[in-house]
Amino acid sequence: MSRIGKLPIAIPSGVEVKVGADVVEVKGAKAALTTPVCDLLSYEVADGHITLTRKAETRESRAQHGLRRTLLANCIEGVTKGFSKTLEVIGVGYRVAVKGNVIELQVGFSHPVLVELPAGLSAKVEGQKLTIMGADKVLVGEMAARIRRIRKPEPYKGKGIKYETETILRKAGKSGGKGK
Repeated sequence: MSRIGKLPIAIPSGVEVKVGADVVEVKGAKAALTTPVCDLLSYEVADGHITLTRKAETRESRAQHGLRRTLLANCIEGVTKGFSKTLEVIGVGYRVAVKGNVIELQVGFSHPVLVELPAGLSAKVEGQKLTIMGADKVLVGEMAARIRRIRKPEPYKGKGIKYETETILRKAGKSGGKGK
């Protein structure tokens, strides 16, 4: 049995879960999310918990068991607490600003880079830190990765856009490698 897949998912109060033929709908205070149903698994909603069990012991059903349970748990956590990713903009003259649903980045190019946030996401700036928040974990992570891709952190001076928890391995420059 999958160690992750066999764990029941607790449904907090205020969260409504409907298992349909194609999707599982999760509605909460923050948002409403859906995740696809796998035909190889059976979904049981009983007394405040959701349990996923395999219909057959095939390789594919074992692979899907933990994945589908995690996706459903992420939906439930997203509609109750939400998810966030924090990015740091590091560099002389590098700035970030949020104007409505548009993020304006000045990261060493001749022009400011404008990034539009999709529906369901919001952003806030505190100094050089940009925080992206939303109910959908995949959407939050993808948007943070897209923004980071605009100016990846470089290893010599450490300039660029990096995740808050990321560490940049610094390299010695041309003169740093010579032993005198």
